[in-house]
Amino acid sequence: MVSAGEALFRPVRAGNAFEETVERLLQSIRLGVVGAGERLPSERELAERLGVSRVTLREAIRALADAGYVESRRGRYGGTFVNQSLPEPAEGTAGDVDAAAFEDALCLRHVLETGAAEAAAARTLSPADRRHLTGTLGEAATAGLADYRRKDSRLHLAIAEVTASGSLTTAMADARMRVNQLLDRIPLLEPNLEHSNAQHAAIVDAILAGDPVAARQAMAEHIEGTASLLRAFLA
Repeated sequence: MVSAGEALFRPVRAGNAFEETVERLLQSIRLGVVGAGERLPSERELAERLGVSRVTLREAIRALADAGYVESRRGRYGGTFVNQSLPEPAEGTAGDVDAAAFEDALCLRHVLETGAAEAAAARTLSPADRRHLTGTLGEAATAGLADYRRKDSRLHLAIAEVTASGSLTTAMADARMRVNQLLDRIPLLEPNLEHSNAQHAAIVDAILAGDPVAARQAMAEHIEGTASLLRAFLA
């Protein structure tokens, strides 16, 4: 299994080291890879994995702290921790959405996520893979409204992780960030969340059963439902 952390905390490009470091750290937080109250990897580890200097890393962490995403703690059990409550995403209106970019994001998501579900179901999953899927499924199913988006994202990334393709996991994380920017503009509707949780269970059940066709179909139905809501509110 290739973890989302490995996929996200990959070397950044030298020309935009600070900006890309902020982007990677923020992705890991917004997608729930590092959850509320959890500690980011150590400064040394992050700098090595991202291929940046500690000065650049500290500047990026300071920027996220100033924005309300993380806090630094001193002492034996110190480090950089994700805040329990994250800043609200910027509000937007339907008029702010570029139609071509909107459809592009939905198309990319459909191709990547249906393919990931199919590929995951086609693999012989390890016990750790199976626990990872059922664990993230359970967290999404019991998440409150405030934390639902992150737990939902974490489950979808878990499906990519168990394909063992780092490139797919990276692409999924990037695509999911684009979709979340759209989802943050529409309300969380409890009946939809109940339906989504039932669909999540069907997707994971098909993957665990080793049924690629059913996994792809269940994911397609799930994604099409989300796309319908987005088009209703934003298109």
